[in-house]
Amino acid sequence: MKKIVLTLLLSLTILFVIAQAPSGYYSAADGKNGEELMEALHLIIKDHTALDYAALWAVFPITDVNEDGTVLDMYSSCEFTFGEDQDGGSGGSTECELYNREHSFPQSWFNKKSPMVSDLFHIYPVDKKVNSVRDNYPFVQVGENVTYTSTNNCKLGTSSYSGYTGVVFEPTDEYKGDFARTYFYMVTRYYDVVEGFNTPMLDKTKFPAFTEWALNLLLEWHEQDPVSEKEIVRNNLIYDDYQHNRNPFIDNPNYAKDIWDYTNSTAPSLFAAQRITVSPNPAQNMVKVETNLSGNTTLSIYNLLGNRLIRYENIPAHDTNPINISALPNGVYLISVETIGGKAITRLVVNR
Repeated sequence: MKKIVLTLLLSLTILFVIAQAPSGYYSAADGKNGEELMEALHLIIKDHTALDYAALWAVFPITDVNEDGTVLDMYSSCEFTFGEDQDGGSGGSTECELYNREHSFPQSWFNKKSPMVSDLFHIYPVDKKVNSVRDNYPFVQVGENVTYTSTNNCKLGTSSYSGYTGVVFEPTDEYKGDFARTYFYMVTRYYDVVEGFNTPMLDKTKFPAFTEWALNLLLEWHEQDPVSEKEIVRNNLIYDDYQHNRNPFIDNPNYAKDIWDYTNSTAPSLFAAQRITVSPNPAQNMVKVETNLSGNTTLSIYNLLGNRLIRYENIPAHDTNPINISALPNGVYLISVETIGGKAITRLVVNR
């Protein structure tokens, strides 16, 4: 299906928001920081619906799909067709042959136990060959001794990051933040058992859970590669349709610093949790978005597959002209607001 893009220039007021969870979802975490916040988030997200591992094949075409319908593979630039190129147990010795299921937080680290072994928040469809190359090596930046480079520039080699030596796997820059937030989720969701996980990235404690070098690296990646549209859509789908829990670090990126670096945190200037007003919502043909945010913004409307359908550019503040959404069929959409300070998403329901 071709992406339909309607370019409209319109003045309206937008409010910058972060959390996309239902109202009150994170209320038990309000006002907390450090380990207290980590434990509060754990209690909020811990009782998820565990999926059957084999069922993940049928989930990926919904949660990990490119605009053209191919597999969204974070380890390669290969174009895989769902089902047709799925790993059946043989083949895949070279890149771009097959895709399979990657535990980005390797299952050997938690002894293949449930529910971790089928938790969608750390399992992605990726190239089988690159998955094999990655093995269970930690995510770290690679130095000059590179022994493998994938088609999207993932690398295997010797660590160049202070605090760890040895063989490591470095994801491509585009997804480093995704994996950092995946790891933050894993140690928080499994806060009650993380002491038993075995990996050089963890320190055998509930808190801070990470070794110092690993935490520093992941916080760097988290800041350098902010939350993407892909992550937000995937987070919402997993919550709505599959596991019924969320990744807090996608909903509110500030949680990472509030937990692990709260004494030095300058939040919430970049990710202020202000309130957006979208009315009416559900809407029919026109919708108004109001806020007190200053500065020009860009507003885009996406479907739940992440395809952009409408885009508004150079929107000045303090104007409440309505948006014409008559071209959108009935359904649920995501409104993305971007400023020089960051990005935020909220939902829009069209119902005629």
